[in-house]
Amino acid sequence: MARPKPVTFDKLKTVAENRRARFDYYIEDTFEAGLALQGTEVKALRAGEASIAESYAEVKDGQVWLINANIPEYSHGNRLNHEPRRPRKLLLHEREIEKLFGAVERKGMTLVPLSIYFNRTGRAKVELALAKGKQTHDKRASIKERDWKRDKARLMRERG
Repeated sequence: MARPKPVTFDKLKTVAENRRARFDYYIEDTFEAGLALQGTEVKALRAGEASIAESYAEVKDGQVWLINANIPEYSHGNRLNHEPRRPRKLLLHEREIEKLFGAVERKGMTLVPLSIYFNRTGRAKVELALAKGKQTHDKRASIKERDWKRDKARLMRERG
């Protein structure tokens, strides 16, 4: 039997990326979730303005919410503009929500957004990761490994 292909998401345009998440957490599993947005939020995202550096997700009342994500107000929006740091609902299947809820409750894991992007159909999506926090010594080991890979690549280039 053939080995299943790894899950890759159809990212056409990445708007925001949380690069620090891979350093601070062990990424166990990733999910693609839709975002329930208002009109000016979509326009601000299309302009490439968003930050998810200090954001996280939580399961509350059977729904998943993206907390503390910053989508600044749209410059040409008038009185109908949105609130920049409001909680935004993430759209997932019920079975995925139950799986996330179980992992967060029982295993003490965290829901971390890795990126916000537009797919080929023009829908805004969030790549959500089920992650476990790293200790300080684990982070040092990650830095050491990254430096060694960089030095190894430099040596290979010099030697030919």
